[in-house]
Amino acid sequence: MSDHVVGLLVDGGTVITRKSFPVIDPATEETIAQVAAADAEAVGAALDAAARAFGPWSRMAPGERKAAVLRYASLLEGERERLAELLVREAGKPYATADYEVTCLVASLRYFLEEAERLRQDVIVDPTGRFLHYTLRQPLGVVVGLLAWNYPLLNLGYKLGPVLASGCTAVIKPSRHTPLATLAAAELLAEAGIPPGVVNVIACDDRSAADELLSSPIPSLVTMIGSTESGIALMGSAATSIKHFSLELGGNAPAIVYPDADLADAALRVVNLKFANAGQVCVAPNRCLVHADVYECFVKAAAEVAAEFTLGSGKADGPLMGPLITADARDRLLAIVEDAAGEGAHVVCGGGRPQQPARGYFMEPTILRDVRADMRVAREELFGPVLPVIRYTDDDDVLAMANDTPHGLAAYVFTSDLGTALRAGEGLEAGSVCVNEPHFGVHLPHSGLKQSGVGLDRSAYSLEEYLTLKRVSIRK
Repeated sequence: MSDHVVGLLVDGGTVITRKSFPVIDPATEETIAQVAAADAEAVGAALDAAARAFGPWSRMAPGERKAAVLRYASLLEGERERLAELLVREAGKPYATADYEVTCLVASLRYFLEEAERLRQDVIVDPTGRFLHYTLRQPLGVVVGLLAWNYPLLNLGYKLGPVLASGCTAVIKPSRHTPLATLAAAELLAEAGIPPGVVNVIACDDRSAADELLSSPIPSLVTMIGSTESGIALMGSAATSIKHFSLELGGNAPAIVYPDADLADAALRVVNLKFANAGQVCVAPNRCLVHADVYECFVKAAAEVAAEFTLGSGKADGPLMGPLITADARDRLLAIVEDAAGEGAHVVCGGGRPQQPARGYFMEPTILRDVRADMRVAREELFGPVLPVIRYTDDDDVLAMANDTPHGLAAYVFTSDLGTALRAGEGLEAGSVCVNEPHFGVHLPHSGLKQSGVGLDRSAYSLEEYLTLKRVSIRK
């Protein structure tokens, strides 16, 4: 590591502050960079720059804005390898996952440009015939985007896509764990012709920068991906003025395996999603509810899929699982597994720290059987590579079991019966319900019910949150 400090992006320029913080590769435990820590002055400058840029950018001809964003998307594609390698280092990711994130960022930028051209601005019939009524969609204002560390560039795409397509401006704050790829992506904005101040990126290793951003009256919209607890704190800090919110928060996703399911396929899809990104996925299956008639077969099939994973980061043949983001995150999961075993659950595979790799915050892919719904492992969002498998019978209301959580982000169902699938789709309390195959994309709405959030990411529905709806009435 050199003594070079990675700067923040404010009003089109690089800002180095008095303090910096380290970025650590969770796969090696090495410090790979020092990043400038935003202070009150840098936060204020970023907000002011976004506010100044909003007028000219929002009034720019849509075709001119589109051309600049498309140039930006092309530049990002040209830097795919560099951006992916930064993600591998700062998040300990398998290269394939990092490359996928770059794809998602570029796809989000292009998708929201297309959706902006399809916005409805309706004419409303006047019953008296005396007026012409119509609606206008206009950019909302300055957006503050707080990004999660698990998918930094994917999260950036979900925020930056609608910001740029709508004509808003933004201050983006990546996680302190993963700021490098986001800052590198932002370096290309000027080359694409996006004016200074339209997008500003700051970082900090404590809550001070976020609190400054949230308490300011400048933002019109605050959007975040994070835990429910963080979302509650965010809304409290931001209650200094009237703001809009779009928050994707915590989850406790159930996966229901009915007795008529294709067990081999269900085990493959549940395990692959569970251990993707080391389980650090908001929509990962958190509880697997399996009918007693097929319980043993499912557990056996799931363990066979889990055995195919190797631990590491970067490029490798076959399924690869990276580390947890911090030692504390790993140790919390190890303690949860130990608690579950003490209460009667049994470890099918994994359950501990691996001997190899010797360094890094790795944990073995873990499956637990004989888990009860009242155990901590079934009640908390795990956010790691632990799959609890719970048995249910015909005497149980499995949809009620699945809904027995304050969260409602995602749910999964595996069945060969259409009626069962339809009843589950209607009865499950989750923003996304996937039957027989987990599927998410930038074109599909993504929202949380109950304590899993407010507003939407992805899809045309998300774009609407970055726009006002104004009614105009003209007497004829």
